[in-house]
Amino acid sequence: MKLRPEMTSDALARLKRARGQLNAVIEMMENGEDCRAALTQLAAVSKAIDRAGFKIIASGMRHCGTARDRGEQPEMTEEELEKLFLALA
Repeated sequence: MKLRPEMTSDALARLKRARGQLNAVIEMMENGEDCRAALTQLAAVSKAIDRAGFKIIASGMRHCGTARDRGEQPEMTEEELEKLFLALA
């Protein structure tokens, strides 16, 4: 399934935010700052990345469901989508 802007805009925004947070964590580590603050930010990065992945899967499920409802062959099977979902979990 191709990543289309209408399917991934929310996920892309989350990933860009996560990139900024990750840059901040790297700077904290390079500057020898408090580990608690760095780990808190790192946890936020991890959660943002996970949520972006789930957003992409959810969009794919909707996209394929809509195609199926129109009588078209979806780009991915439910089994393929489930496998990707479980890879994130």
